[in-house]
Amino acid sequence: MPDAKDFLGCGWSFPPTFRKDNDNSDCYAVMAVGREDIEQSLHILLSTSLGERVMIPQYGCNLADYQFESMSNTLIGFVTDMVTNAILYYEARIKADKITVSQSDSWDAIQGYLRISVDYTIRATNSRYNYVYDFYVQEGRAEGINAAIAIR
Repeated sequence: MPDAKDFLGCGWSFPPTFRKDNDNSDCYAVMAVGREDIEQSLHILLSTSLGERVMIPQYGCNLADYQFESMSNTLIGFVTDMVTNAILYYEARIKADKITVSQSDSWDAIQGYLRISVDYTIRATNSRYNYVYDFYVQEGRAEGINAAIAIR
């Protein structure tokens, strides 16, 4: 059976990390493979503001621009569309089956907290997964539950 990276690719882990062999003879970059690489790519995509990448200024979601907006159904719908389009254009390895932007209770609304849940299918393997991205609107920070680090 072929390797996962044959289907899904392999890339540098996020954040970039380097390791040495036990005998300190060789240093190498730690790689993310398969589903881990896809989820790290999703975290980077959702955490990047438009224009932040010089060579691809349309890459990203611009969630931080809405950190001072009041939480409403309009904002939730807009964020859902923004995430859907970002995944459609910049993460071709997956098909977003369902994107849910929600708040679990009124305390989340006061705190300005959004949970972005992406149910997706990996096109090459037809495997279904879920990625959860937590965004705190009032603080302008995000935490990806499945990601390697939390951006603050």
